[in-house]
Amino acid sequence: MHDISLDSTLNDSGGGASRSELLRASPPMFRWPWLDRLSRVHPVVVPLIYLPAIAVLAVLGASHIAAASFAIACACGYAFWTFCEYWIHRVVFHFEPEDGIGARLHWMVHGVHHDHPNDPLRLVMPPAVSIPLAALFLGLFVLVVGAPLGWAVGAGFLAGYLFYDMLHYALHHHTVPRTGIERRLRELHMRHHFEDDSHGYGISAPWWDFVFGTLARRSRERPR
Repeated sequence: MHDISLDSTLNDSGGGASRSELLRASPPMFRWPWLDRLSRVHPVVVPLIYLPAIAVLAVLGASHIAAASFAIACACGYAFWTFCEYWIHRVVFHFEPEDGIGARLHWMVHGVHHDHPNDPLRLVMPPAVSIPLAALFLGLFVLVVGAPLGWAVGAGFLAGYLFYDMLHYALHHHTVPRTGIERRLRELHMRHHFEDDSHGYGISAPWWDFVFGTLARRSRERPR
């Protein structure tokens, strides 16, 4: 399998070190340094926040419902996350107004990642955004299916989000993919970045691209 990586793509395009630095060093997002620092998040922050939250929700759910119901609820939460991951990436992140405040917001939400995909501090969602969204979804689950079951659904949903964020970081920053699955996922994601950003929206769940007809298409391998 032809493995597309950030480094190989840069080498193919003849970019060299300056191109690599451009892809890594994203500019300030805000004029105030303290606010800009909030937009840059080390990936370890995500598990530090969400592993305890997942554990608490799992314990609350498992202690109030049967084991089979708990497992099904967690699986449903995870499946719903993968569906949300695909559609949020496709509809929200890739809604690209041409100018004005809409264009600015798009760049802040996702455009900066496509312009500077090597920046390790702009790969995961800032907690100031992800925590309110997580609380909103958890409240929705409890409202729809009730408290004990909703907690279990929330545990599966947040586990899916955590896996997605950590996988996304690994696809960009593990120089050597460890498994065939990781190589394939990395290939699909690099095609989304460097060949066709209208395909390959499912990062941790590429099967939704297959379902909705947006699976990244392989182009002919270019000579180095």
